[in-house]
Amino acid sequence: MKKILAVVAALCTVVCLCACGSKQAETKTIKIGASPSPHAEILAEVKDDLAAKGYTLEIVEYTDYVQPNTALDAGELDANYFQHVPYLDEFNAEYGTKISSAAIIHYEPFGIYAGKAASIDALAAGAQIAVPNDVTNEARALLLLQQEGIITLKEDAGLTATKNDIVENPLNVEIIEIEAAQVPRSLQDVDLAVVNGNYAIEAGLKVNQALAVEGADSLAADTYGNLIAVQSGHENDEGIKALIEALETDKIRKFIEDKYEGAVVAKF
Repeated sequence: MKKILAVVAALCTVVCLCACGSKQAETKTIKIGASPSPHAEILAEVKDDLAAKGYTLEIVEYTDYVQPNTALDAGELDANYFQHVPYLDEFNAEYGTKISSAAIIHYEPFGIYAGKAASIDALAAGAQIAVPNDVTNEARALLLLQQEGIITLKEDAGLTATKNDIVENPLNVEIIEIEAAQVPRSLQDVDLAVVNGNYAIEAGLKVNQALAVEGADSLAADTYGNLIAVQSGHENDEGIKALIEALETDKIRKFIEDKYEGAVVAKF
């Protein structure tokens, strides 16, 4: 009888340990959505560091700006890493989601890249300039064009500027609005293109090839830091805190500096 009880007790212990182990494994996995470059590449650099802390980092790559947020809102992800605060605020307002920033990790300077025109000075009257077509990134592109004297915007246009806010356009340039990921592919068809930092990287464009980039003291530099986003109320979850701690290190700062050569700038 004692032997039977001992076997039953042992089995119960094994079952409990397995159940606890399964639960622990589930809570120790961090599933994060990210743009392929530079976000997923940066995240890949902290996989081993998180593993040392008992976390498995699962990276899901997305090539658009909508699915990572809808997946996060649906609970399919623990976090995402691809966007900046103005875009997140706009997304929450449009879709009714409750997503918040847990930390700002890096900043990607926008650049103006040559297409048919070899330089900004070479722009002819009626030249075509491609810009991203989503609200926050279009405003950012227009501010860069203003920085370079190509257009002038209404004084209060700021981060909500659209091409309708252009008040001076000496060359009567045509602003061509294109989905952000497609802008680099438009270079052969337009005179200039204003390209998001991550899509420039994916297209093989280097920041030192740009005809102009956002100034380090620009409104954009202070506004468009790329963030780790989570469902509101989960900013201080242990896994999220561990992820941020792994990212905000000298190791990752050096990785960013060495790999991206100014196309990505650490913000921590």
